[in-house]
Amino acid sequence: MAAAAPASAPVARSAAASSWYRAVWRWHFYAGLLVLPFLVWLAVTGGLFVFKAEIDGYFHHGLKYVEPTTEQPAPASELVAAALAAHPGTLRKYTQAASGHEAAEVGITTPGGEQLSVFVNPYSRQVLGTLPEGGSVAWTIRKLHSLKYFGPIARGAIEIAAGWSILLVLTGLYLWWPRSAKHSALAVRGKPAQRVFWRDLHAVTGVFVGVAVVFLAITGMPWSVLWGAKVNQWANGHNFGYPAGVRVQVPMSEIRIKEGGATPWSLEHAKLPLSAAPGHEEHAGHDAHPLADDPRPIPGPDAMHPALGLDAAVGRFQQLGMAAGYTVNPPRGATGVYTASAYPHDLSLQRVVHIDQYTGKVLLDMRYSDYGPLARWLEWGINVHLGQEFGVPNQAVLLIACAGIVLLCTSAGVMWWKRRPTGGLGVPPLPSDRRTLGGIAALLAIGGALFPLVGASLLVMLTLDFFFRDNFK
Repeated sequence: MAAAAPASAPVARSAAASSWYRAVWRWHFYAGLLVLPFLVWLAVTGGLFVFKAEIDGYFHHGLKYVEPTTEQPAPASELVAAALAAHPGTLRKYTQAASGHEAAEVGITTPGGEQLSVFVNPYSRQVLGTLPEGGSVAWTIRKLHSLKYFGPIARGAIEIAAGWSILLVLTGLYLWWPRSAKHSALAVRGKPAQRVFWRDLHAVTGVFVGVAVVFLAITGMPWSVLWGAKVNQWANGHNFGYPAGVRVQVPMSEIRIKEGGATPWSLEHAKLPLSAAPGHEEHAGHDAHPLADDPRPIPGPDAMHPALGLDAAVGRFQQLGMAAGYTVNPPRGATGVYTASAYPHDLSLQRVVHIDQYTGKVLLDMRYSDYGPLARWLEWGINVHLGQEFGVPNQAVLLIACAGIVLLCTSAGVMWWKRRPTGGLGVPPLPSDRRTLGGIAALLAIGGALFPLVGASLLVMLTLDFFFRDNFK
């Protein structure tokens, strides 16, 4: 009997390894069942949106581009006046032409509440046309990408899919990991008619694409309906969400930066500062302020202390060195501020500046370098996710990754179809030691704790697997 003991140890280890393999395979299958349709959708729409500038340049060329001339561009106030004459309403934002061959964009709110983007030739002041706010082809693709058109439940499904895709990659790597030297782990055997061909193709593609899947899932999470919102609030930290290094003692409003227009994701919950009320001692002698000479001032609540006109505000932002193509949001109310924001592809030029609407005094000047470590990492990840950080190479890598994801999902589908039993789902068999299922579930619970919606879906799958595991074939 003593002589048989050493021989049983490898057998026991082999049985344990087999149980773990089957348990991981089973949960890898469940993850794929939940994720693959969403991954294909995200890969196709995401691969298109990477080329947003090119897409909008093609479909909206007549709105966005003009023939440059030797003339100086018209003042901002005249371009806004031309836009409002053609489409009466209230000015919401003004976006300066980023280059000599681009149109200026005037955002207005119509009396009926519709938000329009009006494109104006900066030289001739001609109104070139309009689009609904966020209504370009590229933005439509982006909203399809996030399922924004379909409400919070659909967006929650995207969040679940992103979280499960990380678990899918981790379990897939475990299944792929070589356990023998019989063949290369990176070889694709067989022919397309054989299941082994699709199995190897799926495994090898997953090895190379897995890193991209995890990166895109994590960097896409900031836009998610639950996890993104909560992390956003946490990332803002203290002092009304402004990042470390730009703490200032100025009165703060209850208006969030994102309510005025585009803003860095990590600052969406930050609050706008307040302009000093007219008559405050800080405004003594304000009538002679050099920025108050614009002939078209925005009326203030006090004729003795008029607000700066749009041209004066733009001039002030020009003095501050804002990057070309920045957007100006006018003050909202007597204590509102002028806000200029620039989000070029170069993160070092990303900047948001708030100035007092009466004096032009800088109330807050935020740059990428001022953000805290978490906000900097998040914004960098978002920029890479959008294909902006490294230019054309960034776009090319993302396009290849998206094509790889489609191939990964396609090979998984074909492989499953070839192995599924007639009339069954083809769920991988239960492990001989069912306790390993509990061990895998415990490991998956870590991911569920990090991503609450994923955790909720995990509980659902655990319940179904527990009660119906013997019926899943």
